Amino acid sequence: MAAAPDEHPTEDLARLAELHGVATSYRPAPDRTVQVSASAVTAALAALGVDAAGPDAVRAALAARERELRKRLLPPTVVRWAGEDPPAALTALPPGTRLRVETEDGAERDGADDLPPGVHRLTATAPDGRTGEACLVVAPDRLPAPPGRSYGLLVQLYSLLSHRSWGMGDLADLAELAGWAGRTAGAGFVQVNPLHAAVPGAPTDPSPYRPSSRRFPDPVHLRVEDIPEYAYAEDRERLAGLLEQAGRLRADVLDKGALIDRDAVWELKRQALELVARVPLAPGRQAAYDAFRATHGRALDDHATWCALAEVHGSDWHHWPDGLRDPRSDATARARRDLADRVEFHTRLAWLTDGQLRAAQRAAREAGMPVGIVHDLAVGVHPAGADAWAQQDVFAAGMSVGAPPDAFNARGQDWGLPPWRPDRLAATGHAPYRDLLRALFRYAGALRIDHVMGLFRLWWVPQGNPPTEGTYVRYDAEAMLAVLALEASRAGAVVIGEDLGTVEPGVRETLQRRGVLGTSVLWFERDWEGDGHPLPPDRWRADCLATATTHDLPPTAARLTGDHVELRDRLGLLTRSAAEERAEAAADTAEWLALLGSLGLLDSPAAGPPGSDEEEEIRAVHRFLLRTPARLVGVWLPDGVGDRRPQNLPGTWDQYPNWRLPVADAEGRPVPLEELVASPRLRALLEVLR
Repeated sequence: MAAAPDEHPTEDLARLAELHGVATSYRPAPDRTVQVSASAVTAALAALGVDAAGPDAVRAALAARERELRKRLLPPTVVRWAGEDPPAALTALPPGTRLRVETEDGAERDGADDLPPGVHRLTATAPDGRTGEACLVVAPDRLPAPPGRSYGLLVQLYSLLSHRSWGMGDLADLAELAGWAGRTAGAGFVQVNPLHAAVPGAPTDPSPYRPSSRRFPDPVHLRVEDIPEYAYAEDRERLAGLLEQAGRLRADVLDKGALIDRDAVWELKRQALELVARVPLAPGRQAAYDAFRATHGRALDDHATWCALAEVHGSDWHHWPDGLRDPRSDATARARRDLADRVEFHTRLAWLTDGQLRAAQRAAREAGMPVGIVHDLAVGVHPAGADAWAQQDVFAAGMSVGAPPDAFNARGQDWGLPPWRPDRLAATGHAPYRDLLRALFRYAGALRIDHVMGLFRLWWVPQGNPPTEGTYVRYDAEAMLAVLALEASRAGAVVIGEDLGTVEPGVRETLQRRGVLGTSVLWFERDWEGDGHPLPPDRWRADCLATATTHDLPPTAARLTGDHVELRDRLGLLTRSAAEERAEAAADTAEWLALLGSLGLLDSPAAGPPGSDEEEEIRAVHRFLLRTPARLVGVWLPDGVGDRRPQNLPGTWDQYPNWRLPVADAEGRPVPLEELVASPRLRALLEVLR
């Protein structure tokens, strides 16, 4: 029988957990250690295929694991950093062990020295006859650095409507923004939200951080008229009607203040794309399409098959007929043949979207941007989606990723995302992770990794339990970083890690050593180990993206004026009285403004309270960011027009329109792309940065 939730792990269970990378305690603060319940540890081990349900099972599993480790010559994955000493996995081998390497291009080599970067197959043969095999990752010792110092714009793409988009921002809007920002404003990059494929539904989950697939992008971002085959599609009358409906959707948002309706946009685009997809591809286009299919192989076929099956059986594969829940079953193979036309349609959409993503990056680079488009990698995928269906063998069944209780959330968090199994990743040489990175780097000048601490460990919550009843499970961070360094270097791309919040000691240092930039947000940068005052600019770290805010935080104007407190008060989200919250927020803002004034960054210090000259104060905030040594400085694009509304308000679901707001001015009036780039307020802010 499993242990009661409040019991601590026994000595044997703790040892078994340690050998499988499962934590039995964690430290939310340097001076505090929290013990994990035995039931959480047992559940995590079960998700890793280890039976620990009772003392006898624990002893048997412990003996088996210790025996396995004693006999093992090599771990599943070995990392060799270029220019560094051989790893312990190789130096600890018995004297006289023979090493043989098959490189990723098929060449045979004796020994593990002087190998080219790549993921190779290593075989070790000991003098006593024992053999072992491992994936050998040979990686550059650091990721590519940003090409000089630059600033860029941060924006949620769906919120960036133009007069040509269909009711939400699209990839043509992104290319236009990048072209303008690079040529006119001297910007070096544009960072967007995750553009991963969403899980269809009624309504679709609007969060870009709970996607169906992280490997394939969402065709809702396509500019239909920019597809070459659009010009040759038949039934022009129907296409014209769809364009007219799209115009009404756009007008509802821009002129009437309606929320962005992703489902309505997709319904129109889907109908138009079905007409476009009937047009035969010209020979050169067909060759490019065939090459795309060959590059992505079975993963693309699985993704398109899931999309086709979801149209028939609903978007949660757990509720499909039994045979279809297995992507490798005979029933799925028959369904793939029966739905061949729809599978082909979704395959074509993935290719078209990839093409427009690469076109946006080309537009950014041609405009002079040294980095270009910064894409965002979500921390996980929706349990009902395509990746979770196609990769069931590498996901931990019955588990969800989240966060333990901390100073900001006493109940902890459950993000509803199934985690990868670290043992299955290691056994494949982290192939699913490699393939994911390679797909994203096709069109990314840089990649932001959400919750980058997940490369080291993730908080696993057994489904049905509160987030407090979870535990940390460790990943092979060195291998994850080596794969990241390898793929980023091959693409010449920069990597930014979102390392906000509670971070395990040593993680930031390791990321910095390998060239992963961190994320520093002004309002959080205080001398937490000293007097708690705002951190002067010369004490900020250099290897980071420095910003004033993010999509999960109040825009700068809202923070300066206190509007963010009033919003949370209206929604009943405050945990203290509104007066206390207002006083604390005002004191925080006043302290920062005092520092800005003392540094001479306020051109015309306002005589009134904070926020009385918000445009100048916002410019001063960004002058401060430029004073830091940060390699990259980011400007939240809505700050350029005085938007007060956060794009996402954590802790809310239907109380607030998360992920559905267009960029708007201080009065809440939506500002289309054409007006935004002409805004004197935005231009004055960007003039500070250029």
